Amino acid sequence: MTVLRVSVVGVAIVVGCGLAARGASSVTQPETREPTTVAQFDQWMEELSNWGRWGADDELGAANLMTDAKRREAAALVKRGTPVSLAHDMITEEGADAAEPYVLQMTVNPDGQNSGDRVDVYFHGVTFSHLDGLCHVFYKDMIYNGIDFREVVTEDGCSRMDTTAMKDGLVTRAILVDMPRMRAVPYLEPGTKLYREDIEAWEEYAGVTLGPGDALLLRVGRWAHRAEHGPTREMAGWDASVIPFLAERDIALLGADSVHEAPGSVPGLRYNPIHRFAIVARGMNLLDNLDLEAAAEMAARLNRWEFMLVVAPLRIPGGTGSPVNPIAIF
Repeated sequence: MTVLRVSVVGVAIVVGCGLAARGASSVTQPETREPTTVAQFDQWMEELSNWGRWGADDELGAANLMTDAKRREAAALVKRGTPVSLAHDMITEEGADAAEPYVLQMTVNPDGQNSGDRVDVYFHGVTFSHLDGLCHVFYKDMIYNGIDFREVVTEDGCSRMDTTAMKDGLVTRAILVDMPRMRAVPYLEPGTKLYREDIEAWEEYAGVTLGPGDALLLRVGRWAHRAEHGPTREMAGWDASVIPFLAERDIALLGADSVHEAPGSVPGLRYNPIHRFAIVARGMNLLDNLDLEAAAEMAARLNRWEFMLVVAPLRIPGGTGSPVNPIAIF
């Protein structure tokens, strides 16, 4: 498997980026490495899980790490009071990454002097910015906390771990990992795999350290690539080998401007591994298809890659997640 070789030594500064290198680091990815096997993935699913950590009846999972103290820590990061949306506008034209684009269903009432529109969208997939709930995906028929999905998920919705479990929102410290900026490119090429050493290189580059209860937000430049090359379903993302890192750092929330996984990181596994590990094993919600372009520009301008994150999903009884507009507050 050929991967991109990247070396960071006394990182060059792009004019206007606002980010100074801190010290010198060198990260060189080998040209070849063994991919994660299904057996190794299954071992991680068992050994690194959060099942039972907060009790047999827990429905929040890793969101339990967003304690009052963690939220106060996040609030203390607000220096300017500037909010930045982390969502992308609803895609309204069909494309390779938008098989079911959003259709505005408008009602105009001249007599009543008002207008309205109906929201009807299948938000899961690679198209819309959304939050995955803990009853969204299964692995070997199990959802988070070792519950058979057939006991919870029916055509009537999820009887446990539905979207209303997050009715009080998800508020925590977020760290934005802007991999294209570190590599001095506008976006990563589709299919690019990112590894643990990439995260660690970013921590040194940006002067931040991920810790328990944090949200890890990855920018691969998906929307910049789409603007230049058009829509595609293949995107850059994490290699499955980052899974132990997510557990070691006790990450509470994972977000990306892509669908998280680079393709083919666990040969022979039918399912997307980051989704299954995060949601099923860790009870960790995912934010998919974010738009991190504006937040990255703001962070670079301020030279500050940590901020308060506020996510307020819709209160949908039985729901598997929600369309969402997360807000970064600098």
